[in-house]
Amino acid sequence: MKIHFKRLLFISLVLLLLIPSGVLGNEKPSNTSNAEPLEFRNASVHDPSIIKDPKTGTYYVYGSHIDGAKSTDLINWDRFTNGYTTPNNKVYGDLSANLAESFKWAGENDSDSRGGYAVWAPDVFWNKHYVNEDGTKGAYMIYYCVSSTYIRSAIGIAVSKNIEGPFKYVDTIMYSGFTNKNVSDRNSTVNKHWENTNLADLIEDGVIDEVNPDWFTANGEYNNKLYTNAIDANILQAKNNKLYMTYGSWSGGTFILELDKKTGLPKYPGKDGKTEDGRMIDRYFGTKIASGYGRSAEGTYAVYDKEAGYYYLYITYGGLASDGGYQMRQFRSKNPDGPYVDAKGNPAVFPESFDLGVGNFPSNKDHKDIGNKMIGNFLFKRDLGEAGTGIGTGYLSPGHNSYLIDEELGKEFIVTHARFPQQGEMHEVRVHQTFKNSKQWPVPTPYRYAGETIKKVYEGVVTGDYKFINHGKEITGSLTESTWVKLNSDYTISGAVTGTWKLYGNYRAALTIDGEGTYDGVFIRQYDPTSEQWVMTFSAMSDEGIVIWGSHVDASSDEELVEAIKQELSTTFPTTVISDVTLPTVATRGAEITWESSNPEAVSVDGEVTRPNAETEDAVVDLTATITFGEATETLTVSVTVLKKEQGGLAAFYDFNAGLKDASGKKADATMTGDRLNNTGGQITFAEGKVGQAAKFDGNSGLRLDNGLITGDTYTVSLWLKPEQITEFTTSFFGAETANNWISVVPKTGWGNTMVWSHNGDQWYDAVTDRTIPAGEWSHLTLTVKEGEVVFYVNGAAKYTGTNFPNVFTSIDAEFGLGVNYWDIPFKGLMDEVRVYDGLALPAEQVQSLYENPAQPVQ
Repeated sequence: MKIHFKRLLFISLVLLLLIPSGVLGNEKPSNTSNAEPLEFRNASVHDPSIIKDPKTGTYYVYGSHIDGAKSTDLINWDRFTNGYTTPNNKVYGDLSANLAESFKWAGENDSDSRGGYAVWAPDVFWNKHYVNEDGTKGAYMIYYCVSSTYIRSAIGIAVSKNIEGPFKYVDTIMYSGFTNKNVSDRNSTVNKHWENTNLADLIEDGVIDEVNPDWFTANGEYNNKLYTNAIDANILQAKNNKLYMTYGSWSGGTFILELDKKTGLPKYPGKDGKTEDGRMIDRYFGTKIASGYGRSAEGTYAVYDKEAGYYYLYITYGGLASDGGYQMRQFRSKNPDGPYVDAKGNPAVFPESFDLGVGNFPSNKDHKDIGNKMIGNFLFKRDLGEAGTGIGTGYLSPGHNSYLIDEELGKEFIVTHARFPQQGEMHEVRVHQTFKNSKQWPVPTPYRYAGETIKKVYEGVVTGDYKFINHGKEITGSLTESTWVKLNSDYTISGAVTGTWKLYGNYRAALTIDGEGTYDGVFIRQYDPTSEQWVMTFSAMSDEGIVIWGSHVDASSDEELVEAIKQELSTTFPTTVISDVTLPTVATRGAEITWESSNPEAVSVDGEVTRPNAETEDAVVDLTATITFGEATETLTVSVTVLKKEQGGLAAFYDFNAGLKDASGKKADATMTGDRLNNTGGQITFAEGKVGQAAKFDGNSGLRLDNGLITGDTYTVSLWLKPEQITEFTTSFFGAETANNWISVVPKTGWGNTMVWSHNGDQWYDAVTDRTIPAGEWSHLTLTVKEGEVVFYVNGAAKYTGTNFPNVFTSIDAEFGLGVNYWDIPFKGLMDEVRVYDGLALPAEQVQSLYENPAQPVQ
């Protein structure tokens, strides 16, 4: 059975009151060993929906883009799918043929899915009642969605007797985005008239009498302020063994429909109506249970908890990108079709006051206080002097979760995808154990699941310093970094917040924070991936639906803490600099650091670097740190060399007439890579070029250029391209300080045509153009950057001019490549006359000259 918290028996309470707290505090719990660091095997599955195979006990997550992974322990995951591969698709076989009926409406080479597919967010369910074609009972049913625009989508069903597929198409059961007139979207030939959906058949069969005029606006368009985008299906098994499907995204909100257990098909209401509390019941879409009026809300997942007696509903707010503020919200109800409310009693269905008409309104945050916020952007920050490496442990835009009640383990889990601070759009599956607080609200634990089981804890191991996160209620892309609080032995809380705390019922936590109220949850030991140790944590929720987390840090003396800070400073400080350096002033637990500089003109006490002029010498600067915590003080002096400015000019020239040599003679030869910048292999050949000989890229290979081609915020990149094929995100020229700080000259993206794309930390920059260069023809691309001012030229003409371009190259050892980056499909075609200038942004007339006279000699 799953864990279900009950109040302690009266006799237990009496015993706890009689035993002195000091006795409990001195007892030692059975701690999880800190001897060996744990390893996690991760998988990248967006919008993961979890199922535990009843036959094998293996856990599966299915997600968007036909990705999936499996695990035997919820810790180590292995991918078993092959994405959109067709015809040998592991999930759908011949993808195009199998899902052809759904694709007639959306999702294949159409509008926003032009040039590919958009098969999203499935839910897989074992239906023991399903009657197969051969008369046998029981099948795995996958409810998938296909989409071509933000409202034109469809939900279909496929079945298999094998949980890994292949799944055979059954029917397309729900459409959205239809109109009351003959019209098509941009880049589409699909006629959106409602007669081209299953509505025509439902009317002919008498299931529905006629179309609902409210589905359409006055001019016959789809009324998406009231009606949904048909994606994100989730199958709910109710307490009476009935089956339901929740679904819907943004636009008009989330709906629920009962399903026929034997067929898995919806039982459409057939007539319009209202629930007792006034919510919409639509003849086709079903009963509205959440959201609406174009506000961010998607990824609905409902689950029935028979011990709690509630249906819990999870929805994600915000945008899914790393800066979009994706976050999970929670509601509950006594009935599968609602009404669902949050901890404060707010209805999950948004009020009519939100009505701004037809459209989606991603910038609106007026629904931020509706729904318990489970997890948002956070970082348990690793401060200077702490165990481990890196910036700490945290997520950006966690969302589109599923939920698992594992009766065999006696545990519950929330399963989500997450992006990560300073790691761009890379995402992976994360599983967190959850526990119900005293109000029967499931609350997620701070760290990913590592096999922990909740046990009795003692006051002596609960007291001490904690990294503290308050998830709040905001819908924001901002990152919430941990602060410090202390649970004192006198039951007070000090630090970033003040108040009182209590341990009760073996492991229950109650933290009363001044001005905020009481947060109720649990204490549990979890594995901290940063320190690679098992630590005490707490997780609790307030009556406002706000979640707080704490992660314990082992105590140390003032002297030990200062020495740890000093040691890390001495080993991690840069020795050679060309740009501003970070001189930390605060370290772990609030320790203070002050700085002195032997040459403030070269490096100020704030870390501002001024490079000496080219005609002078490098500057050697001693920086002295004074570290103070409590009564302990230490000093440390580190020396850095500030490199003088170099005379701007040509850094390298690859004309490929002598193979992979740098024709300027200043840099090492280019070297071949495989399909990523940081791997080996690959094969580059040569063919007739724009001038003489060109490098020929086969779509599986690239070139790695010498490190340090660009060493500052002023430079030029010029090259000729003749693509054999145009693939989205493929780079031509790529430069990276780190995997999260880079520039990329890209022949095509879906939103910017041929463009320059840059990422610096958690900030994106798009230098977009009005065209995509053609395949089979030579095109000349030039990027110039001068102290944040950027110009991007196509065939000698400036196609983008902007400011505030990020300063990516802040060291002398950045990496550079042609045709490959760390992630995307390599370039296929010819490349010639690649010139890189460091410290020099070519003026427009020189760019024009390079375009008109590509055979110019080395300059």
